[in-house]
Amino acid sequence: MTTHDAQMLKGVLALLLLSLLAREDNYGYGIVTALRESGFSDLAEGTVYPALNRLEAAGHVESYLQRSDSGPARKYYRTTAAGHAELTARQRAWTDLVTAVATTTSAKGN
Repeated sequence: MTTHDAQMLKGVLALLLLSLLAREDNYGYGIVTALRESGFSDLAEGTVYPALNRLEAAGHVESYLQRSDSGPARKYYRTTAAGHAELTARQRAWTDLVTAVATTTSAKGN
């Protein structure tokens, strides 16, 4: 089981959520499950839902209710046009950061 630094994960959580939702609409627990299956097994549900609320408040995702065969309607999320633009910006920022970290940590003497 991989344990991720909580502060690092918090910094990239919006990027992860926007990336998943750009592929397909999903509901909260489905998103948590997808993240856990992608290697974030230590991710708490209590971290994802507030992040989804922040993305929705910012206009990057929107939610809608969808009936469920196994119980009450589920709140699904989808990326908005602004969310797609935000995803592109965050992907570019992530790539720049990874490049800068790799350059710094691979410099002579390290």
